[in-house]
Amino acid sequence: MTIAKMTVAQLEEFLSAEFPQAFGIGDILIEAADGISCRLRQRYNEQMLRPGGTISGPTLMALADFAMYVVLLSAIGPVGLAVTTNLNINFLRKGSPGQDVLAAGRLLKLGKRLAVGEVNLLSGSSPDPIAHVTATYSIPFA
Repeated sequence: MTIAKMTVAQLEEFLSAEFPQAFGIGDILIEAADGISCRLRQRYNEQMLRPGGTISGPTLMALADFAMYVVLLSAIGPVGLAVTTNLNINFLRKGSPGQDVLAAGRLLKLGKRLAVGEVNLLSGSSPDPIAHVTATYSIPFA
């Protein structure tokens, strides 16, 4: 069993200070993070929409990447220079306008220099994912 190196409160404090362009706005909430998995919520706003009234791909990719960063930091601690080396996204269905987007992330493998994880993105209370993401992060030398 993995013990989280950072609590939700510690993650929020760190991200507000070190990554305010993604976290300081207040539209993304960390609902849970335990060193293995995380759950984030991005509050709905009309800027998320693309023509046709669906949640845009860049919105979904950014939230998924951020969820992967959060679950990784919860596992390894405040390593700000951990970076995405690969992100693959499959768009599965339309995200509903007016609904928050939820990101459920989990680590699949945590090594010394690389971490691999996945994120399911959900629209509102629907159990059906609107996108599935796999991502790899590079962990810098200590």
